[in-house]
Amino acid sequence: MRTENSIKNLIYAFVGQAIGIVVSLITRFIFIRFLSQEYLGIDGLFTNILSILSLVELGIGPAMTFSLYKPLAEKDEKKISALMNLYKNSYNIVGGLIIVIGILIMPLLPLFINEMPNINNTNAIYILFVLNSGFSYFYAYKRSLIIADQKKYVATFYRYLFYVILNICQIIILIITKNYILFLVLQILFTVIENIAISKKTHKLYPFLKNNKKEKVEKKTRKEISKNMTAMTIHKIGGVVVKSTDNIILSKFVGLTQVAIYSNYYLIINAVNTVLMQVFNSITASVGNLNVTGSKKKLKEVFDKVFFVNFWIYSVSSICLYILLNHFIKLWVGENYLFSWEIITIIVINFYLTGMRNTVLTYRDALGLYWQDRYKAIFESIINIIASIVLVKIFDTFGVFLGTFISSVTTCLWIEPYILYKYGLKEKVSKYFLKFFVYTVIFIIVGLITYSVSNFLIQIQTIGGLLGKIIICILIPNILYICIFAKTREFSYYQDMLKNIFEKFMHNKEC
Repeated sequence: MRTENSIKNLIYAFVGQAIGIVVSLITRFIFIRFLSQEYLGIDGLFTNILSILSLVELGIGPAMTFSLYKPLAEKDEKKISALMNLYKNSYNIVGGLIIVIGILIMPLLPLFINEMPNINNTNAIYILFVLNSGFSYFYAYKRSLIIADQKKYVATFYRYLFYVILNICQIIILIITKNYILFLVLQILFTVIENIAISKKTHKLYPFLKNNKKEKVEKKTRKEISKNMTAMTIHKIGGVVVKSTDNIILSKFVGLTQVAIYSNYYLIINAVNTVLMQVFNSITASVGNLNVTGSKKKLKEVFDKVFFVNFWIYSVSSICLYILLNHFIKLWVGENYLFSWEIITIIVINFYLTGMRNTVLTYRDALGLYWQDRYKAIFESIINIIASIVLVKIFDTFGVFLGTFISSVTTCLWIEPYILYKYGLKEKVSKYFLKFFVYTVIFIIVGLITYSVSNFLIQIQTIGGLLGKIIICILIPNILYICIFAKTREFSYYQDMLKNIFEKFMHNKEC
C-alpha cells in the first residue's frame, strides 16, 4: 500500500509540475514582454523578503505533520481531530502575524534596495505580496492531513488545477492591461479559493473532523510538538537565510538588474528542483508510516534505494542544467539576461549538493529528528550571510553563490547524515560518506563526457541545436549509469519494480 501511494503521488506530481513549468515559462515570457526589467527585479526581491517573514510559522507544519503519522496509522480519529484543531488555531495566528509584521516593516524596504526602481505604487505592490503570503496560511492546515495520510496526489491535483487557471488569467490581464497590481490581486484571489477548495475536500475525505471540533491535544503530545517546533524554527531560519537572502544581497550590493537576471535562472532551477522533489515529497509519509510499523533494517534498506535514485536524478539534472541553461535563456528571453559560465558553474554545484541532501532530509522529517541537529541551522545561517556579504564585494554576483556553497559544505553536508545515522538508522555514517564520494566522482566523470560530446557534435545556437543538446544530455548520462550500476542491488530493485508495473499495466489492458 505504501509503494502504491508513493507511485500515485509521484505520477500526479510529475504530470502537474510538467504542466506547471510550461505555464510558468509562458507567463514569465509575457511578463518580460509587457513589463519592465525593474518589475521582474522587484518581484524577486519582494518574494524573498516575504520568504523571510515565513519564519513566523515557527516550524508548525513539519512538526504537526510528523505528529499525524502515528494516529493515522492507528486510525485514532479523536487524536487526529485534536491535532487538526490545534493546527488550525496556530495557522490562523501565523497568517495574521505575517500580515501585521509585513506591513509594519514596510518603511524599511529602502534598506534592501541599492537604487529605488522607477515603479509606481511600490508600497501597494509590497502590501499585496504581504496579503498573499498571510492568506496562504488560512485553511492551508488541512492540506497537511491529506499529505500525512499518503494522499498527496489529492493536494497536487488542486494545486496545479488552480495554478494553471491563475496563470492563464494573469497572462490575459498582462496582455490587456499591462497592470502589475491586477496581476498580484489575481494571485491573492486564487490563493484563497484554492485553500477553501482543499478545506472542503478534506472534510469529504475525513468527515469525522466535523464531529470533533472541540477535541484537544493531550499535554504529553503538546510537549512533543512544542519541542519539535522549537527545533524546526531553528531549521527554518537556516533554510530561509540560505534560500531567500541571495536576491536581497544582490539587490543591496549589486543592483536590481542582477536580481532580474537571476530570477529567470531561479525560475528554471526551482522548477526542475520542484519536479525532482516530488519523488521525496511523495514518499515522506510512507517512510513515516514505515518508521511506525517497520524495523530499522527495513528503514536502512529503503534509505539506500532512495539515495540511489536521489543521486541518479540530481546528477543527470545537474549535467543538463550546466550544459543547457545559457542556451535556453538566450533563446527564451535574450542575451541581456545571461550569466557568465563561472556563475552558472557555482549555481549548478549548489543545486547538486542541495539535491543530494534530500534523502537524508526526507528521513529526518519522517523520523522527526529535528531536535538533534537544531544548532546546525544557526551556524549555516551565520556562515552564509558573512561569506556572501564578504565575497560579493570581491567577486560581485559570483561571490553570493560562493557564500552559499561554503555554508553548505561546512555544515549541512556532514552534520545532517551524521545525525540521521546516529539517532535514526543506528549505523556508522562512514558508509554514507563513502557512497556520496563515489557517486560524486562518477557524476563529474559522466558530466565531463557529456559536456565534451555535446559541444563536439552540436555548436549551432538555435532551437534545433538546443533540442539536439537536450537529447544528448538525457541519453549519454543515463546510458553510462545503466552500464555502471547494472550489477548493483539498487538498480536490480528498480528494474524489477518497473517490470512488475509494466506487467500489471499490460494485464489490466488485456482485461
